[in-house]
Amino acid sequence: MSTENTNTVVAEEIPNLLITPTAQEYLSDLLDKQNTPGIGVRIFVEHPGTPRAECCMAYSAPDEVVPTDYKQDYAAFPAYIDQPSIPYLLDAVIDYNKDRFGGQLTFRAPNSKVPRVGPDASIEERITYILQSEINPSLEGHGGNCALVEVQNDPEKGLTAVLKFGGGCQGCSAIDVTLKQGVETTLRQHIPELQRVVDQTDHSQTEGAYFK
Repeated sequence: MSTENTNTVVAEEIPNLLITPTAQEYLSDLLDKQNTPGIGVRIFVEHPGTPRAECCMAYSAPDEVVPTDYKQDYAAFPAYIDQPSIPYLLDAVIDYNKDRFGGQLTFRAPNSKVPRVGPDASIEERITYILQSEINPSLEGHGGNCALVEVQNDPEKGLTAVLKFGGGCQGCSAIDVTLKQGVETTLRQHIPELQRVVDQTDHSQTEGAYFK
């Protein structure tokens, strides 16, 4: 595989996306059936950095190439990677697993839902980033998740993050411990100006709770 950029990017923006040999073989067969010389695939992420992030792949004929895309040349075809999607495709792997029914193409991108924040990011963006990158991966072990509802500037309590828990965290009897010792501690370590964290979840619904 060789890489070539159709646009100028810094080293940090060079994708490390991996298309495995079995996936390359599978994609090559699909592309051959299109009867379009020079056709490749375009890889991108819809709604990157959000819980709704979805990794996508589409055919890319030579006359459809986006000039700002990053080009990776494989033995049988080129892959064009959407430049804004590159940070969200860090450590992504496209693989093909053969089975008795034929096989399945899989696309694993562990960073596709992790928000990216810059030096000018708002406090809402910074909180969401910590929730997605550090807190939710831990909660997922119990089938739970946590999202920011809003940030309030309480005149008495100070800057307050209002959160809502879901999945196995909703109705969980250990939620107070999770909130205070886990979520609030982690958020305040990263965002010192945050004074407190409160829970807006309706915990009367306990059907999917991890601890009841």
